[in-house]
Amino acid sequence: MPNRLAHFEIHASNPEKLAEFYGGVFGWEIKKWEGGQMEYWMIMTGDKDAPGGINGGLLRRQGDAAANGQAVNAFVCTVVVDSYDEMHNKILAADGTVAMPKMALTGMAWQGYYKDPDGNIFGLHQADKNAA
Repeated sequence: MPNRLAHFEIHASNPEKLAEFYGGVFGWEIKKWEGGQMEYWMIMTGDKDAPGGINGGLLRRQGDAAANGQAVNAFVCTVVVDSYDEMHNKILAADGTVAMPKMALTGMAWQGYYKDPDGNIFGLHQADKNAA
């Protein structure tokens, strides 16, 4: 399908640390890609034959991380989860922080935003028609 988002990338000051963070929190399989001309880790977020979802990559940041409080200047990816509260606790235990607290998208879902240990922002989304 044309114009469909097909891949994401996470830029990291310490790629090995962020590979541990995302692998530990979400259970993603992250492996360093050998043979390329740059340091690159492939991220498999789930079964490649399952409908929906995308896979991505992790690479070394080419400059300084954004300052705390700086406006977002990138696409922000959101992860669909079964239990918002369970993932919230896992993120905090893995040294992630809250960027925007959990909020109700009334009648649809719970949504919130976090920063990984390198300051990258990502969202969590749990469908819940009773959210209010």
